[in-house]
Amino acid sequence: MMNIKKAAVLGSGVMGSGIAAHLANVGIPTLLLDVVPTSLTADEEKKQLTLEDRQVRNRLSTTAVAKLTKQKPAPLTSKSSLSLITPGNLEDHLQQLSDCDWIIEVVVERLDIKQQLFEKIDSVRKKGSIVSSNTSGISIHEMAKGRSEDFKAHFLGTHFFNPPRYLKLLEIIPTHDTKSEIVEYMKTFGEDVLGKGVVIAKDTPNFIANRIGTYGLLVTVQEMLKGNYSVGEVDSVTGPLIGRPKSATFRTLDVVGLDTFIHVANNVFDKVEGKEKEVFDVPLFMKQMQENGWLGSKSGQGFFLKKGKEILELDPSTLQYVERKKLKTASTELSKQAKGLQNKMKALIYSDDRAGQLLWNVISPVLVYAAQLKNEIADDIVAIDQAMKWGFGWKMGPFETWDAIGLEKSIEKMEQSGLAVPQWVKQMQENG
Repeated sequence: MMNIKKAAVLGSGVMGSGIAAHLANVGIPTLLLDVVPTSLTADEEKKQLTLEDRQVRNRLSTTAVAKLTKQKPAPLTSKSSLSLITPGNLEDHLQQLSDCDWIIEVVVERLDIKQQLFEKIDSVRKKGSIVSSNTSGISIHEMAKGRSEDFKAHFLGTHFFNPPRYLKLLEIIPTHDTKSEIVEYMKTFGEDVLGKGVVIAKDTPNFIANRIGTYGLLVTVQEMLKGNYSVGEVDSVTGPLIGRPKSATFRTLDVVGLDTFIHVANNVFDKVEGKEKEVFDVPLFMKQMQENGWLGSKSGQGFFLKKGKEILELDPSTLQYVERKKLKTASTELSKQAKGLQNKMKALIYSDDRAGQLLWNVISPVLVYAAQLKNEIADDIVAIDQAMKWGFGWKMGPFETWDAIGLEKSIEKMEQSGLAVPQWVKQMQENG
């Protein structure tokens, strides 16, 4: 009988420490381990510490734990949860993994580094303990190569969304070797103990939510450039107006961090071909922003820049910050008066003004893309809808959106726009 009474999180970055905090919130004692630093800080030199001092060796995880009480939104439900997190390092405390029931890897997104770590874990873990990776898109199957049979049988992907305490989605990604009862147990544990919305995803690039969400964001950026819209104009119509979070498109990218986003996009770019590859090719101006260090909230500027009380938007063609604009058209005014999200969407998406054209061109390809990927990324369309709602804060998933705007009318318009609607969708239409 499985029972997670003690856990370990390996990697104490924002995500790792956030997961450790979430486990502590539900009363699970958790080890938080990170690598041993290879150089001293100025403060450590002043105190005449050496690289052998415990304080230095545990620095990364100790600092991460200290930050948990200051972060916003608060990762901890109460400060008392902090006592359940024990900081340490991956050299001196590796052996302690032998009494953990669940070991979660949250280190840098590089397959070779993860594989080396799993080899070490395999040598100390107890038989039957669950090991998982929080990767946002590296193949789970590849990570487990060369590991023991017992390791493989108890290994899966557990992809949390940031911040772990607040975002509901937990994607569970089994491999062919993962025991079905382990998948079942982790799904129940994720829902009943961690309070998550769990979807089972297939081991494909970026799993479900990031695959569709990243595609949608990139389609939106490309449409902005093509239609000569501004960053502010796009954000004014791709948020609550269409049942998405108020951070809309570019504010979301600023919060996520452009470096993280580009990394996630490249995950798919490297593994797909043809038209899909073209979409995942990040536009040049965004690569330039990354080089400039304009990564969003964490670097103080990104697509938006706060100057005093004013918020300026980036002009992609000049990379200068200019006054923020909003898109106001007949359809945006009409949609504000319409009752219910379904009617608001219809008022916008079938309109031929600037807002309507933009929204049709960014929403319709995403619906078709989700339908094309149906069997590749998940076992059913419900999982895809839930992943987008729980992971990206959409009010309606892609298939609910499609129902809302009307299948017949939308398919007709999609085909006029040159989109290849998958056969199974057309079959549904024919079957009434």
